[in-house]
Amino acid sequence: MPTGILVLVIAVAAALAFGAYRALTDGHFRGADPVRDAETPTEPAPASLLAGTEWADQLGERATLLQFSSAFCAPCRATRRILTDVAEVVPGVAHVEVDAEHHLDVVRRLGILRTPTTIVLDGHGVEVTRAAGAPRKEQVLQALAGMS
Repeated sequence: MPTGILVLVIAVAAALAFGAYRALTDGHFRGADPVRDAETPTEPAPASLLAGTEWADQLGERATLLQFSSAFCAPCRATRRILTDVAEVVPGVAHVEVDAEHHLDVVRRLGILRTPTTIVLDGHGVEVTRAAGAPRKEQVLQALAGMS
């Protein structure tokens, strides 16, 4: 087999494997990044992720869907629609969107590596779970149901 064809086959196989990986992991909520145990007596209760930001007063009573987006990101627009819909139908849930390009300090502090990233915060602003990539509406609802 000629070298050029072998390189092409390897490149296509690698692209397919990466695509399959992204399809399996995009939008799936996983545990909170900075795992903190509020019950540990030696550590103070975790503060709101939004404390000291312009969004600190926008927390939902039950939960907040914190979305990090960028202007050029097509999946961010779809995520915005999904999170807005969920916030409208689920009582006590708010949706806050942050432009990652204009708030790099917050992006760095929270370890945001790509857009869209959605962080689910509890009523006190503490991270419960996060998803990188565009989540489906069912995934968002399931993440909120797990907060009971």
